[in-house]
Amino acid sequence: MRAFYYFFVVVFLSACTSSKHINQSSSKKEIDLDKASGGGRYSILQDHAPTGDIKVDHLPDLVPKWEPKSRGGNKSSYKVWGKTYRVMNSANGYTAVGTASWYGKKFHGHKTSNGETYDMYAFSAAHKSLPLPTYLKVTNLDNKRSVIVRVNDRGPFHGDRLIDLSYAAAARLDYHKKGLARVKIEAITPKKGELYKASRTTSVAAKSTSVKQTKPTSSFTHLQLGAFSSQASANSLKTRLIQEFDTQIKVSVKKQEGNLYKVLAGPYKKLSDLNEWVGKIQDAGFSQPIRVSFSP
Repeated sequence: MRAFYYFFVVVFLSACTSSKHINQSSSKKEIDLDKASGGGRYSILQDHAPTGDIKVDHLPDLVPKWEPKSRGGNKSSYKVWGKTYRVMNSANGYTAVGTASWYGKKFHGHKTSNGETYDMYAFSAAHKSLPLPTYLKVTNLDNKRSVIVRVNDRGPFHGDRLIDLSYAAAARLDYHKKGLARVKIEAITPKKGELYKASRTTSVAAKSTSVKQTKPTSSFTHLQLGAFSSQASANSLKTRLIQEFDTQIKVSVKKQEGNLYKVLAGPYKKLSDLNEWVGKIQDAGFSQPIRVSFSP
């Protein structure tokens, strides 16, 4: 599980050491190298940001919705480095203040704790005890910027870190260049059958789910299934979708600002068709699509 190797991510983000920490002795080197590489799983020993100054302002905000608990990552308790962590039954009313870090290139394309694929350009997060998935509003207390993220991973397990955000989420909160931020997190727990929207500047009452229900809008035209820095990765996802759905699905790869390659399904003229395909795509084992508006 990716979360077992978080120590090395946070070491990088704290800028406390370098790759020299694996060269202290032969036995220590073997131990650290095994952990840093995830037993050979990761080709990158220390996490880092993507190349270039990636822009995230154009990425659509997540729309929180009710989701069943994931099959993976929701055991009542689990152990990491000899310490036991307990998973909450519900995120309803949860709020906390603490330190946020972020994770990026090292884990990009690898499995998260609930079995989904980590995408550093999506708004996701890792948390030690919240149910998977959980939607959170995360606010940077230094600059008051906010972002909605979807928790689908476990960690961080170093020090007093509260949450680990994806690179895109950290960039939205403008702490991606310094690595750490003081944040407030508030759970958003929609009821089954209800769809909520929350702007990045509107506060969410963490101890209440009485957010006004908004009717689905027909402004959404596509489903975003992924955003990659590599065109080959985007084409690979496109191929998998075509293999799964054949001619039933209309899927394309669009190059966007910042050398991002987005995989889009659509267009959909009816919101009912778009929502139907959200279910089909998730039922087939793909990550949750994001509803977006896209003009050719």
